[in-house]
Order: sequence, then structure tokens, then C-alpha cells
Amino acid sequence: MKRTTYIWLAGTILALATICSAQSDSLGAYARAARKESKPTATKRFDNDNIPKDSHLSVVGNTGNDSSAASADAGNTPTSTPDAQASSALSQDQNAGNKVAPADLKAKADDQKGKIDLLSRELDVAQREYRLRAASFYGDAGGRLRNSAAWDKEDADYKKNIADKQKAIDDAKKSLDDLQEQQRKAGVK
Repeated sequence: MKRTTYIWLAGTILALATICSAQSDSLGAYARAARKESKPTATKRFDNDNIPKDSHLSVVGNTGNDSSAASADAGNTPTSTPDAQASSALSQDQNAGNKVAPADLKAKADDQKGKIDLLSRELDVAQREYRLRAASFYGDAGGRLRNSAAWDKEDADYKKNIADKQKAIDDAKKSLDDLQEQQRKAGVK
């Protein structure tokens, strides 16, 4: 009786596994077909930097006059280092009364958020290292007696490092707040 039950149970499990694998294959095939059908068309996005200034912009479709798009794209090729471009863009922003494209503000804000995340992780690691070293130092009474001067120097260095990282995070957060304020003023969400 047990043998029959085990054989029946094994057959049922095998049948369910076969059905599930066949179903996932057909579902995968369906997803691949749907992805192939719904490829997004390449659309050109216009902003203040690449909008044609000498001709009209067609929202209906291609007019056969791609020279304005080519000239707009030719103006976007970088000719200097990214740092030089960033500093020149910053000076242009300041000279133009802080009028910055909304996409640029959003990109700057996202970069700043990434920088804050990285600085926060570095601060967290530094604090954990400090706590481990302090626990190790204070846990060894002989080490405290032998190396108290060296520990005082290391302790001061760690605390200074942690304070510097905290200040960098505070500065980055202030910069992010300024960028978010600029976004709010520009109407960017």
C-alpha cells in the first residue's frame, strides 16, 4: 500500500513539474514576442540646448530637412574635458541668472543624491572601524598601558576623519537642497 502511494505521489509531482516547465516556456516565449513587437521608436527629445534656432520645429514628422537636426547635433559634441565643460556650464548658469534646463537640474540632483549615498556609506564604514578599534583597545588592559600615547593619536585621527566625512555629507546635502530649490523654482518635479 505504501509503495503504491509513493509511486502515485511521485507521478503527481512529476506531472506537475512538467506542466509548470511547459507553462513557463510558453510564457517566456510570449514575453519575448511581446518585447520584440513593442520596441520603442527612437524619438528625438528637444531642450534648450539642441532646439533649432534658424528653422521651424515639425511636430508632425520628418520633413526631409534633417540639416537643422544635424547642425543641432554637431553643436553637442564635446570639445574639452568634462571638468572644463562643467565649470563653463556653471559659469554660464550664473551669468544667465541661474536659468538651467530642467533635465540638467534633475541630472545634477540625481548625481548629488548618489554622492550623498556614497559619502554616507564611507562615514558608516569609518564609524564602524572606529568602534571596532576602540573595543579592541579598551578590551586589552595591557595594550592600554603600553600603547596609550599611540592610541590617543589614532583616536584623534579617527575622530577628525569622521568629522570631515560628516562635514562633507552636510555640504552635499546643502547643495542638494539648493538644487531641489532650483528645481522647484523651474517647475521640475
